[in-house]
Amino acid sequence: MKFKIKWDYYNKNKTETNFISEWIKDDVLLEIAEDLEKTGRVKNMSFEDETGISWTKKEVKKVLQRLEQEPDEFLLYFDASYNKETDETGIGVVLYYKQGAQQYRERWNERVEGLKSNNEAEYCALHYAVKRLGEFPIAGKKVIIKGDSQGLLMQLRGEWPCYEENLNRWLDRIERLVKKLNFHPVYEPINRNDNKEADKLARQALKQVMIESKQKLGDEE
Repeated sequence: MKFKIKWDYYNKNKTETNFISEWIKDDVLLEIAEDLEKTGRVKNMSFEDETGISWTKKEVKKVLQRLEQEPDEFLLYFDASYNKETDETGIGVVLYYKQGAQQYRERWNERVEGLKSNNEAEYCALHYAVKRLGEFPIAGKKVIIKGDSQGLLMQLRGEWPCYEENLNRWLDRIERLVKKLNFHPVYEPINRNDNKEADKLARQALKQVMIESKQKLGDEE
């Protein structure tokens, strides 16, 4: 998680002004804050996280202690592979996250029947991915969600309309689930070449090659 430090500064003539830092990673946040305090010219220091919540120094220390134990810095990729001859869909999801000082990657896929289009398959894939996110302590945290379904992600950002009733129902399901899990999604469309991991998992699911894995990054698979 990243934070901004906000503080009031006063000089020897008691002239005051205020400052806001750039985003600072949690592992160096307190070190920087304490360096600022050592100047002896800082008042009213506070901390703002990526979701807009403000914390005192005492409160942010407790947040940082909790973050050392919980997964954080979530990055999720999703994709779908649709067979129009059989109405079968393969779903692929890749989740990266940090826990303490260690980075992890989890991969899942799923096979679904009865969807009616490639577009619907993409919406179903994201709904499945968000459901899997519910297995993690994500309440109040930011999750970056990437996929090559630009229309879907732009609709979730509120920047594009959706005119198909069936797809609107999927949007409603996704948004209800996000609200229930109480996390802060950041939707980022990407091109297909940047989504190869999730695409491969989706294609494997269509071939009934099912994957469910967790890997500590830096270890061999």
